Amino acid sequence: MADEQSFSRRGILKIGGLVGVGLSASSVLARGLDQMCSETPVQPEGPFYPVQSQSDTNNDLTRVMGKTEMALGTIIYLSGKILDQNCQPVPNVTVEIWQACQSGRYNHPGDTGNQNPLDPNFQYWGIEVSNSLGEYRFKTIIPGHYNAGPNWIRPPHIHFKVHKRGIMELITQMYFAGNQYNDGDLILKKIPASERGYVIRTLSPRPSENNRQAFDVTFDITVERLV
Repeated sequence: MADEQSFSRRGILKIGGLVGVGLSASSVLARGLDQMCSETPVQPEGPFYPVQSQSDTNNDLTRVMGKTEMALGTIIYLSGKILDQNCQPVPNVTVEIWQACQSGRYNHPGDTGNQNPLDPNFQYWGIEVSNSLGEYRFKTIIPGHYNAGPNWIRPPHIHFKVHKRGIMELITQMYFAGNQYNDGDLILKKIPASERGYVIRTLSPRPSENNRQAFDVTFDITVERLV
């Protein structure tokens, strides 16, 4: 009888232990799923990725090296974090941005059909490297909209290319909440409606700069870490 009781107690303890391990593993899995980050939607690179060298490619696009004037347009301070699929920061990632100037024109030989003026004081293309916390920062302006085809106006947007050895290169575009041309954009509409919030960002007012409006905008980018 004693042996049977001992066996029963041992069996109960063993089963209880397995159940505990199972519950613990389930809790860990649940926490892991909660902490997973959704990858930023991929967008096309477009035809205006920079192909010409320029005097500087730093993270301030509002000024060009050797010029005293500031770029035209509404100033924005663009910042965010590069995160992996587990929401962990990814340091030393190269972040490139390129965009149109205030008039909606790119400084690119392929933008020949656009008759809007170029801005000689705008940098058009910038490069930043994320810090140890995965953070990056740019100072730029809100780009203008432009005609992209019959009955198609591209809304203001900024192109991003994010790359580093050990992550999957990501190309995407960031848009501005409330713009009248967002709903009709053929490229933005390719992103499922439930995911468009990942690339449409809201501006937050900040103190004016040189008597000009200025805003903050945050754009976190999630990439897939391979190693």
